[in-house]
Amino acid sequence: MTARRAQSVVAGVSLVYDFVTGVVLLVATDRLAAWFGVPVPHPIIFVKLDALFLMAVGLGYLQPLRAPEAHRAYLWIFGVLLKGGGAGVFLADHYLNGSPTSFLLFAASDGTLAVATLVALVWRTADEGARR
Repeated sequence: MTARRAQSVVAGVSLVYDFVTGVVLLVATDRLAAWFGVPVPHPIIFVKLDALFLMAVGLGYLQPLRAPEAHRAYLWIFGVLLKGGGAGVFLADHYLNGSPTSFLLFAASDGTLAVATLVALVWRTADEGARR
C-alpha cells in the first residue's frame, strides 16, 4: 500500500465516522444521551450545532479522499489535531470531571483515527522515498 492510498483510506473512514456520528447526534439526540447515561444538554441547540459541525467535517473528507496529496492540510488539521485533541479532551473529562466511562469509546475511536491519520501522513513507501 502506498502512502497516498493509506491517506485516502483514512479519509474515507473518517468521512463515514464523522458524518454518521453527526447524523445520529442530530436525529437521535435523546436516545444517544440515554445510551451514554447523560442528560440531554440544555439548550439542545448546542448539540444540534455540534452535529452539523461533525457532518460538515465529515463531508470535508471528500477532498482528501479523492486527492490526499493535494489536501494534506485538511488531514493534519481535522484528522490529527482535531481528533487527537478530541481524544485528549474526552480522557481529561473522564479522569478529571468524572464523565461516564462510555465517553472513553469516543476517546478510543478519535485517538485511533488520529494515530492512523498521522501514520498515513508521515509514512513513505520505499518506492516513494526513492523518487524524492
